[in-house]
This record gives sequence, C-alpha cells and structure tokens, in this order.
Amino acid sequence: MTGGGPRFALVAGEASGDLLGAGLVERLRERHPDAEFAGVGGDAMRAAGMETWHDAGELAVMGLSEVLVHLPRLLRLRRGLLRRILDWKPDAFIGIDAPDFNLGLERRLKARGLCTVHYVSPSVWAWRQGRASKIGRSVDRVLCLFPMEPPIYARHGVDARFVGHPMADAMPLNPDRRGARAALGVDQDAPILAVLPGSRLGEIERLGPAFLQAAALVAERVPGLEVLVPAANAACREALERLLPAPGATAPQLRLLDGSARTTMVASDVVLLASGTATLEAMLAKRPMVVGYRISPTTHAIVKGLGLLKVDRYALPNVLAGETIAPELMQDDCTPLKLADAVLAWFSDPPAVEALEPRYRALHMELRRDASREAAAAVSELLDPRHLAAAAGDAAP
Repeated sequence: MTGGGPRFALVAGEASGDLLGAGLVERLRERHPDAEFAGVGGDAMRAAGMETWHDAGELAVMGLSEVLVHLPRLLRLRRGLLRRILDWKPDAFIGIDAPDFNLGLERRLKARGLCTVHYVSPSVWAWRQGRASKIGRSVDRVLCLFPMEPPIYARHGVDARFVGHPMADAMPLNPDRRGARAALGVDQDAPILAVLPGSRLGEIERLGPAFLQAAALVAERVPGLEVLVPAANAACREALERLLPAPGATAPQLRLLDGSARTTMVASDVVLLASGTATLEAMLAKRPMVVGYRISPTTHAIVKGLGLLKVDRYALPNVLAGETIAPELMQDDCTPLKLADAVLAWFSDPPAVEALEPRYRALHMELRRDASREAAAAVSELLDPRHLAAAAGDAAP
C-alpha cells in the first residue's frame, strides 16, 4: 500500500453510479481511515471525500448516435485516465457500472498488474451469459446486486460476490402509503393507478400511447380512478404532454408529476410500468404491477434469431422469484386492451394483492444486505496480504 493508507481509484459514469460510489467510499473509509480516493465521480462522491479528476457527467451519454458523436472524446478521456491512474499507483481500481467505458479501462489496468473490481454486473442473467468470461479477463472480482448473478460467473471461473442492492437498503420494508398520498395531495381513499412508460424518450414514444390508452380503459371500469404519471425530467414531461388526450368527458382524471416516481408507486393501488429497474422499485414499494415493453420488430427479430436473450421472464421481481408474480405483456401483447385487462385484474382481486405483499417482502429481505458495507468488505479482502499471496500462487506456472 502507498503511504499511510491504501489508495482507491474509482470511476462512476452517471447519477446512480455516483450514489453507489459515495456509499462505497464512506464504508471503505470506515475500514481504512487513512485511505485516499480519486477518479471520476459526481457531487455525492465528492461529498464523501473523493478527489474527482473528471465529473461523472462527462461519461453520461445515451443512445447509439450520441455515443458515436462523443466516442473520440470518450476514448481520449479513457487514455488520459489510464495514464493518470498508473502514475497515481492505486492499490485497487473500482469501476462502477458504465461497462462500455469501465471494462476496457479495467482490462488495461489489470494487464499492468493493478487489482481491478467491477461494481454492478451487466445483465449476464438475461443477455449473452458468455460475456461473464470476458468480464473475468478484465477484473479480479465482480460485485453483484442480484443473487442469481454469481453462479453464472462461477460457471466461467470468475470471482463474483453478491453484495445486495442499495435500493433495498434505502426503501423501508413497510412503505408509508398514507404519507405518500398526503405528499402528493391525493385522496386517501381514491383508487390510484401509477403509469410509468419509461424514463427515456424512445420508451415514451413506443409505450406511452398504449399505456395511456390502457389507463383510459381502466378508468371506464374503476369509478373515481386517479391516474398519476411521474415524468423523469423536463424532456420526458414534454413528450408525455404531447400524448395526453384532449380534455373531455372520456378522458381519465390524470396528473403529470415532476419526478416523484417512488412516492407515486408507494401511493398507488396498481402500477403500470415499463420493464426495467423501475419494476424492482415497484416491488420494494410492495405494489402490484403490470409490466409492458416493446422494441422495434426488427430489433426483436434479431435478438430472438441470434438467441441473445436467455430468459423467459423479463421483470426483475419475476426473475428474482423464479416465477411470474407480475404479469408481463411484451411486444405484440403490449396493447391497450391487454394492459387494461391485467391492471383491472389487480383492482378486482384484493386477496391476490394481499397475498403478493409477503412475497415481495421476502425478496426485499434477500436483497437488503447493506450493499455498501458488503462491497467495501469484498474490496478490502482483495488487499489482504493473505489474499494477494494466494492470488500470486494461483498465477504461478
């Protein structure tokens, strides 16, 4: 170790990674009070005491066209980071999510003898499980948020640890539904449907019309229904506003909200949402949900034809449970009528809703492990002289 304590270089590429990184820095500092932290992060990691050479926002690009525009800059940034990290001589490098950027950096650092860790496994459980072997060539250890991930890595001889999910740590086991309704200013006794067609403009364009039409169909059958639609940001709000029906007798009572997705889920009776991380949030909010998703027919045909998708279930609650506890309506099944029927099934079956909550609670408990503490322990273990000696022995011819 350098100086009086270990040095940790970290790279986080977006807001969620910045929060993960901040928690990890805080827990590592508890274990190593004299440690130094530097790299790429945002406000949360800076507040935790990390020196940021670049802001996390410099890595936050979305979509193929945007990536192509920024690719020369990102490659220059990665080359410069590689040199700076090697000059700084950290005891460990931790790439937090952002696999397209971090895995290449990790591979080069590992080749030069640095201890490398990747925090947040790419979705190897869903897509191309053979990637696990490639990831293992880049890192000494993968820190996984879900329990089904380490066994996949183990089949490829890769060291992976389940550390738990920080969202499960942050969300209470018993959500305050009345408090959420009060915060949103909605009637405590009103039937509420939360509609979340995605946080990306492309998702809103593909799913928004079907989701909002489904909400209107549900409103015809559920008297007094209030429909709450949280928008992730200003651009998403504008896209959703363009999809709203003109005011009229047949339009449901609908409110667009700025952010507040988690509060909206907790306040709702049923959640209609796009497949993705939001399904995990709805599960932790203990709300029944209907999951819909649709990609372009061409992309879907390629994915299915090449056998890239390795799962029959897509929503995280169903993957974690090993069975379908949240209805999934994908591709051609993602229609207003089918979505509405699935939502109405929850509204009309209170015993089914009641039976769902203990299942969600058990899954919540499985994920609630104090992820930052577990991640810090897994990183610190790699610095243990006994572990380093064993690794050197394994590498010897």
